Amino acid sequence: MNALAGELWPYLLLVLVGYLPNEIWRALGFFAARGLDEGSEWLVWVRAVATAVLAAVIAKLTIFAPGALAGVPLALRLVAVGCGVAGFYATRRSVFVGVLTGEIVLIGGAYLLSL
Repeated sequence: MNALAGELWPYLLLVLVGYLPNEIWRALGFFAARGLDEGSEWLVWVRAVATAVLAAVIAKLTIFAPGALAGVPLALRLVAVGCGVAGFYATRRSVFVGVLTGEIVLIGGAYLLSL
C-alpha cells in the first residue's frame, strides 16, 4: 500500500480519470454504431468533421508550434505535413497512414538536423 501512496498514485489517478471514462464512451459508441450504414450521409458528415478537426489541429501545431516542436524549423514542419498529405492520398485516403508518414518525416528530419 505504501508503494501505491508514494510512487504509483499518479498512474492510478491517470487510469481512473483519463482512461476509464474514455473507454466507457468508446464501448457505448461501439454498441450504438452496430446498426449504422457506413455509406449513410450522417456518417459521411461525421467522418468529414473528424478529418477537418484533425487537419485544424495539425495546422495549428505546425504554424504555432509549442514546446520542443518550436525548435524544429518551420520548413521541416511544412515538409512533414506535405509528406503526410501525400501519404494520405497515396493510400486511398487513410488518415492513419497520413499522420504516421508525417510523424516519421518530422522525427527523422529533426534527428538528422540534430546530428
